Formats: sequence, C-alpha cells, structure tokens
Amino acid sequence: MTIQDLQNKQLIIYECISGSKAYGLDTPTSDTDIKGVFILPQSQLYGRNYIPQIANESNDIVYYELGRFFELLEANNPNILELLSSPPDKILIKHPVMEGISPEIFLSKRCKDTFGGYAMTQVKKARGLNKKIVNPIDSKKKNILEFCYVLHEQGAMPLLKWLDIHQIKQEHCGLVNIPHFKDVFGIFYDPDSTLGFKGILKKDNASTVLLSSIPKNLRPIGYLHFNQDGYTKYCKDYREYWEWVEKRNEVRYENNAQHGKGYDTKNMMHTFRLLKMAEEILLTNTIQVSRPDRDFLLSIKSGHFEYEELITMADKQMLRIQLAAEMSTLADTPDSEKAERLLIDIRSALYQQERYK
Repeated sequence: MTIQDLQNKQLIIYECISGSKAYGLDTPTSDTDIKGVFILPQSQLYGRNYIPQIANESNDIVYYELGRFFELLEANNPNILELLSSPPDKILIKHPVMEGISPEIFLSKRCKDTFGGYAMTQVKKARGLNKKIVNPIDSKKKNILEFCYVLHEQGAMPLLKWLDIHQIKQEHCGLVNIPHFKDVFGIFYDPDSTLGFKGILKKDNASTVLLSSIPKNLRPIGYLHFNQDGYTKYCKDYREYWEWVEKRNEVRYENNAQHGKGYDTKNMMHTFRLLKMAEEILLTNTIQVSRPDRDFLLSIKSGHFEYEELITMADKQMLRIQLAAEMSTLADTPDSEKAERLLIDIRSALYQQERYK
C-alpha cells in the first residue's frame, strides 16, 4: 500500500502540516512536512498483512495506522502528541471520529523522558557532531605505520621518523613478538632481502603488523610498539566521519559552517523546543505546538549562542523539568484500558461504513 492508495481509497482520517511550519519556526527555505493517520481496511486488519505506517522516500510525509497511532500516543511519543495537538490552521483532514481523541487522555509524566530525555540525547548527538565539525578527518586514511613507535633514548619516536632517520625501508624489516610485552615487537633488518622478512606492513588497509621468521643469531636493531587500540579507535572515527559526510544535508552543513559555532543549529533549536515543551506539559497538562518562544528558538538556529553556552542552558532546563515532574498532577502513565476502549469504539464506528470494510 502506498500514499497514493491511501488517498485514492480515502483511508486518511487525519492529516496535518507538521514540523517547523506547525511550530511557527519555518523560514523561506523550510520544507513542508505532512503527518497523518489512516485506517486499515477491516479485511486487511483481520489478516496477516498489518501495515503500521506508510511514508515517502524522504520521510517528510508519514501516515500512521490508527492502532500504531494509539500505541505511540500511549508511549507519549513527542511527534505523535504534537500531531494530535496540531493548531487548527494546520489541520488539512479531520474525520469526525478524531474529535474523541484528545491529548489529555494520553499525557503523563512519561513526557519528562520522551520530550526532555530525548532532547538530552540530541545534546549528546550535538556534542558528537561538534567533534566532527571542528575535527575533520582527512579523506586519505592512515595506515598502521602511523600508529607505530620505536623506543628511543628515554622515550619513543614515531616509526616513520625513525625509518627516515636511519634510511631504512619498512619492507626490509622483520618483526617478532616480545614475550610478556603486549603489542611490542623486536625489529630486525635485512637490507639485501635475503632472509625472507615480510616487512612491517604489506597492504595499506592491514589491521595489524606482520611477523617474520628470524634467524636465532640475529640481534634486533630496535623495539617497536604498535598502538592497536589507537588505530582501532581511529578506524571507527574515520568510518563514522565519512559516513556522516556522505549523508549530511549539505545546505545545513554550509549554514553551520558559515556561523562557525561548531554545532548543528537546527538540531539544537529543536532540542530546546522539546526541553521547554517538556516543562510546559508537566506544569500545565497541555501541549503548545505553535511556539511562543519563537524568537529565542530562531536565535539558536541563526547561531546566536556559543556551543558551551547552550549546553549549560540545556543542563539548567533539565533541572527545571525534574522539578516540574515532581510538582506535576499528571498520572505516571496513561490509562491503557481507557485508551484501548476508545480505539475499539473508533474502529467499530469506522468499520460500519462500507468504504472502510
């Protein structure tokens, strides 16, 4: 089933403009996000082909099956509670049965974690993004030779520098393990390549050094340490960085680069929106989708604040959320039985109509 099928068969019972345009945080370049609810035909609901949600390729248009919609409401999912609380001028389709579903049925202290807790995971994500922005990784991947060091006087010297000073080619070296010394190897040298040494590195993508068979009477010319843990971490960082580069939104990245703050300003704006909404829900038992703090949030998006300043503000906001949760009159969790009865009643009403059977 596709979005076109939902439209053709008139299965959409609720549809709203969502995202930045619903929050009042849109700018001239903002996309139009659509979210909604559909009812699965009764014949399909009774079968094995249950479809929980349908979206387009870019995920900016998403419809949730009525049962999945209720499940996410009960979990206090921010996107779904916001969808149910959409401003009237953002609602495009609303079947009469939707009038019976109100946010008050589902709002609970879970919002402390689903809004506030999720927002703080985004702060951590921003920290990780900050590292990527301010610490770019060169596209030419390092090999293990750059993570090897040779004992020198009272310290250590990078292997590549040591090889250069002594005019030694790594291909003419042979390594052997040193018993009881993890990742430490004896270095042997065969300038004429007559002893069959394998070298230190065979391929640039090698994950460890090579070992060779060494004649018993040959003495090492040095001792090498391979920082295996450092290389493993570098490979992980390299992979994550270049996956991020491949998937990142270039327009957003260029905007972030221009203000030079070192974080994704749009992501941080929505982080603070969620943090403030968490406090509002716990204190007022309502959801305010259209943001009264629009100017403050847009100032974050424009890069007005320094990164560490926002982190401090987020930590303080979380303390206010904790206090609001202690004061809140909301139930700890939604009334599951009431929600289930409502879902059954709505399905029963809809399935009395021929087009939904």
